[in-house]
Amino acid sequence: MTLSQVGAAETADAEPSAPAPPTADRSRRTAWTTVGGLLAVLLALTALSLAVGAGEVGPGRVLDYLLDTDGARADSRLALVVGDLRLPRTLTALLVGAALGVAGAQLQAVTRNPLAETGLLGVNAGASLGVVLGIAAFGVQTSYGYLALAFGGAVLASGLVLAIAGSRGGGSPMRLVLGGSAVGATFGGLTGVLIVNSPEAYDRYRVWVLGSLAGVEGWTTLRQLAPVLGVGFVVALLTTRPLSALALGDDLARGLGHRPGATRAAVALAVTLLTASAVALAGPISFLGLLAGFLARAAAGPRVGRLTLLAGLVGAAVLTGADVLARVVARPFEAPVSVIVALIGAPTLIAIVRTRRTAALGLTDTSPGESSARTGHIGRAGRTGRTEEKAPRPDLVVRRGALSLLLPRRSALAALGLAAVLLAAVVVSAHAGQSELDLGSTFRAVFGHGDRLDVLLVQKFRLGRIVAGLAAGAALGLAGCLTQTLARNRLATPELLGVNDGATAAVLISVTASGAFGAWWAGPVGALAAVAVVTAVSGGLGARGYRVLVVGLAMSALASAIIQVAMARRSLSSASSLYVWTSGSLNGRDYEVATPVLIGLAVLVPLALVAARRLAVLRFDDNVASSLGVDPGRVRLVCLLLAVALAGLAVGICGPVGFVALAAPVVAGRLAGPARVPVLGSALVGAVLVVLADTLGRVLISGVEIPVGIVTTVLGGPFLLWVLLGRKGNPA
Repeated sequence: MTLSQVGAAETADAEPSAPAPPTADRSRRTAWTTVGGLLAVLLALTALSLAVGAGEVGPGRVLDYLLDTDGARADSRLALVVGDLRLPRTLTALLVGAALGVAGAQLQAVTRNPLAETGLLGVNAGASLGVVLGIAAFGVQTSYGYLALAFGGAVLASGLVLAIAGSRGGGSPMRLVLGGSAVGATFGGLTGVLIVNSPEAYDRYRVWVLGSLAGVEGWTTLRQLAPVLGVGFVVALLTTRPLSALALGDDLARGLGHRPGATRAAVALAVTLLTASAVALAGPISFLGLLAGFLARAAAGPRVGRLTLLAGLVGAAVLTGADVLARVVARPFEAPVSVIVALIGAPTLIAIVRTRRTAALGLTDTSPGESSARTGHIGRAGRTGRTEEKAPRPDLVVRRGALSLLLPRRSALAALGLAAVLLAAVVVSAHAGQSELDLGSTFRAVFGHGDRLDVLLVQKFRLGRIVAGLAAGAALGLAGCLTQTLARNRLATPELLGVNDGATAAVLISVTASGAFGAWWAGPVGALAAVAVVTAVSGGLGARGYRVLVVGLAMSALASAIIQVAMARRSLSSASSLYVWTSGSLNGRDYEVATPVLIGLAVLVPLALVAARRLAVLRFDDNVASSLGVDPGRVRLVCLLLAVALAGLAVGICGPVGFVALAAPVVAGRLAGPARVPVLGSALVGAVLVVLADTLGRVLISGVEIPVGIVTTVLGGPFLLWVLLGRKGNPA
């Protein structure tokens, strides 16, 4: 909205005879009609929740208890079933659903991202760490202990995010996103460290993490957190007007008398209070905040007040309905409510995104002007916010007779340096744990020289695992480079397309079918199947792939919920070993497993190098790319298939290792400079990161091996903070 448009709007408002625009009246009527319909649905679901459940008490007796007909409340059994079980559980479902819905809508509004989720501030990760720490370190076993620890961990995580995002000039939406991702990753990695070393903690955690309202008995727990929920709702209500102004831009918001930094801090406080209370009461119910905000935006548009109200009603209705289904679909047992939410929400989200209302959801393509403005930041990878670049040094020209080869000087030097670092990492990894060998002997043994026993020890028992790590890391780094360049977003990774969840599900299926741990091919097959389903359901890649992204998030939520249920129902020993793999591990990996990936890299890396020349053009506007003779759709499809194949091969070796696909292209880009897409450098950096992380996991704690994926996740959070705080400009 421009200043001239604002002035015109003010002029129109000053004229009393000017009628309201018909579209505005129609939108207002539609919104209030939707509110009325949601209230009716909510009342029906509330009545159904009170009438359904254990205890064999029908609707008639429930009504007698509510109205105290003929002294029904004096019946101890009726008082137990309705007064102590169903009423508190129903009210908790309504409040928790409303809290997650309002929090999701507020977070999407403040970040200007309709795909933002309530776990963005690290709340879920902080709550999980608090619960696991209480179980593993203090032996906490009570629901009240879980509640206090979950709430404390959630508040601590979101407090850190606010402190990080508010540093160096105040928090922008991107700083909130990066800060939440960083803190959430670090806390999630620490949770993994505790779980890997404590089977008892993992056994309790895998049940709690599914989310459930079955533990709500009586009013004590709800009474303790009701004031916190009330404060959260009030703060969210007070921020609706400032958020509406903030949607016009920070400058206009300041001109209207608002303070953008204070508004974002207030929204973060409201989201923290609401989400932390919800997690403490019902466990980490993921996806509901995203779903409620998305549905509300589809019905009411971007108006913050209506959006917040509708999101609260949608969240309450969805969670109450999911809780009712959780009680009846698997009688006499209860299904995890998070799975029901995912089963309801994923198809709904997919159905909405396949409609033509993507403009109302904020998922339209950026304008050419905006895209061109972004390319200035892309040129410097967003590090300084400046568009000026020093003239690059001349490239190296290698001639041999009539043949010549042009090598970019900086990229070539960076690749040579990374190759030397990789060799050093291999030697250090081969030496780790071998106290009888010095580094010199290890170095010679790597190349087959020295004492025969030393060579056998290093090459037979160490190098197989190292080669597997090299192959997986190179594949992940290259896949991350392709997806980040493809999406023009340094936070884009293949897992957004459901690669990790699809591969994990395929491995679990292969384990169930064969009774043994899945072969290397299970991961790639699952990854390719997941991406094929996502692409088919979304109707193709689209101009910028927004539909693919939304469908990928929905399918990932559904697959994750199913995976968690499968893990929860396996024996503790089987689930523990599978959990190690799902965290990312090189334990037991050797040449046999690494060979298929090495063959794949030998084929895919040259293809990626060829595609990189055309992919570099896509960092600019699509019109510019087309004018240069590049077909944007074809290049995106080829690069997407390359990235998925590479990521699937890596997951098949060592499981879903996090942050390597994110970090490797960023590091390689800084080393190689902005002139080229750092394809080869990303592969080398990825290999270095995985080998070093695996080495650190083997030697950090004596007698205990920390999976490589947990190490990369713990270290990935500080890396994101480095990316965030290392910028001199505003990271928009």
